[in-house]
Amino acid sequence: MFGELLRHYRESAGLTQEALARQVPCDRSQVAKVEAAKRVPTDTFAKACDRVLGTGQKLFHLWERIDWYPEVQHPDWFERRAEMDAKATAIRAYQVQVVPGLLQTSAYAHALYTQRLRDAEEVEERVRARLSRQQRFLAPGGPTYIAVLDESCLQNLVGDATVMREQCAHLLEVGQLPNIRVQVVPFGQRGIDRPDTSMSLIQLPDGHQWVYSESLDSGHFSDDPALFTRHSQTYDVLRADCLSGHESAALISDMMERYGHHAEARSVSGNLDQEQLQRGQRRRLHRSRPRIPRPRPRT
Repeated sequence: MFGELLRHYRESAGLTQEALARQVPCDRSQVAKVEAAKRVPTDTFAKACDRVLGTGQKLFHLWERIDWYPEVQHPDWFERRAEMDAKATAIRAYQVQVVPGLLQTSAYAHALYTQRLRDAEEVEERVRARLSRQQRFLAPGGPTYIAVLDESCLQNLVGDATVMREQCAHLLEVGQLPNIRVQVVPFGQRGIDRPDTSMSLIQLPDGHQWVYSESLDSGHFSDDPALFTRHSQTYDVLRADCLSGHESAALISDMMERYGHHAEARSVSGNLDQEQLQRGQRRRLHRSRPRIPRPRPRT
């Protein structure tokens, strides 16, 4: 139903899937898959389409009413963490290399899983499962989520420049929610004690506190009070020493602009390459034509 309505508004506006994707911005395949009901759209995507198509927020209102994740299957080793996300009152996270799952766009998650998995259906299922965890954090009155990102999360290219530009825009948007904060630890800042790996400090409704980290295909949990206190102190100092929310937003905006320029340059380059290819083909066609002798005028 959402896909059909999106197609109706897009065609009424006289836009192709590619033209809509450029203005959202996102990849054309994302628009195609949402219209074909093969990919779950994010609230950010729905709002952007409303803005571009001038629908008066009809797509977003429909998005809010749909149960997008009636049944999802998480990997066995991640089930416990997903259960904690479903009831946590607060999560403080530090992340390196990739944007944390609770803040990923569907295109970013799809590109990430495509690098690791071969089966397309498994990729789609993993993406749906990952996005299902985000809903309560993005909803009004959601639990507190503080994400401190190493700058490598922004520099590490996942998918292409368009995917990264959309991801940066999403970070800026969710960072304005009252329960979510996004801060960045820049590369050039010295004297910062960075944890050796990504980690999450999870607070549950019963007051239980957990430290969570991951290795390859494995999640690690600890409720040792001394360990939680030590990592909590490290995290609080790190958050105080890294860029403020305003400074972080400026850095993310710069990265988004850079990815935007890169995507435009690639598009122009692709058009030039295609034009040069067509010229070359025309030249080769001209050269390969049979030479027909023409009568010369007598003098």
